[in-house]
Amino acid sequence: MTAENSLRRKLILGAPAAALAAVLPRFAHAAPVTLLNVSYDVSREFYKEYNKAFAAHWKKTAGEDITLNQSHGGSSKQARAVIEGLDADVITMNQALDIDVVADKGLIAADWAKRLPNNAAPTSSVTMFLVRKGNPKGIKDWADLAKPGISVVIPNPKVTGNGRYTYLGAWGSVVKGGGTPAQARELTQKIFANVPVFDGGGRAATTTFAQRNIGDVLCTFESEVQSIVEEFGKNFDFVYPARTVLAENPVAIVDKVVDRKGSRKQAEAYLKYLWSEEAQRIAVKHNLRPRDAKLLAAHAQDFPNVSTFTVDEVFGSWRKAQAEHFNDGGIYDQIVARK
Repeated sequence: MTAENSLRRKLILGAPAAALAAVLPRFAHAAPVTLLNVSYDVSREFYKEYNKAFAAHWKKTAGEDITLNQSHGGSSKQARAVIEGLDADVITMNQALDIDVVADKGLIAADWAKRLPNNAAPTSSVTMFLVRKGNPKGIKDWADLAKPGISVVIPNPKVTGNGRYTYLGAWGSVVKGGGTPAQARELTQKIFANVPVFDGGGRAATTTFAQRNIGDVLCTFESEVQSIVEEFGKNFDFVYPARTVLAENPVAIVDKVVDRKGSRKQAEAYLKYLWSEEAQRIAVKHNLRPRDAKLLAAHAQDFPNVSTFTVDEVFGSWRKAQAEHFNDGGIYDQIVARK
């Protein structure tokens, strides 16, 4: 009988604890921890690269292999999927509302935004316009999107953060410019009357505009610019409106899932590492505005100092904006019904 077979026989027959401790490392290997990151539609490329960096970091610092899976789609659709049972360890969104919705169902702690810096948002972006090369329609600001004959591509605000930010950006630009809510509603209504199709995600809207050649202007995140150029070429110009909305990208652990799976330690580390220098540099590479002030200043050419406002400033909170504008029967539904 070989030495190895002898050890196996001892295990089967019930060897003393010391013997078990000596041989288990040779015969038992812990399965790699697997995390699922459920995220919004246009964050694929960033998290694909970030996951590789974090896996290497975790192996080096914790000595563990880790498998990182991604799920992407319209942000509100993704939040509903988690509520309906999608086993997300972490949720990384482009608006706080979608995390709050999951928290309201008891899956995430109510104080999730206080667990990490910057209201748990490691990066941000702004809403801007993508126009045809040479800007033939002369689009410079929100008011230009409301002109007769202008075709505007916007993803559906009922199911996408991208679409919601566009809607709130248009409305807020009027209010921050000294206009009344009635004037804000009038402008927003005219803009949405010019939308030919409402796609279910930001990436789908980009395809509609850039590949299907529908529309004169696409409302999108600044963070999308690089991937659009890489995929479709330099056939477009990019326009920053005079005032635009700051899109913050919050993250949270799905407490119910990580506690059941025993993956809290890895999930917490995964999110905290988003503030590391390595992760912030990856964010810059993918055209996301970093929270690292020095890094942001060093890339001022890529991230112009535009006039921005937050959802809280103009609308009170994401919850208030949702209740007034996007809930069934809200102002957005009223506006669309008049198209």
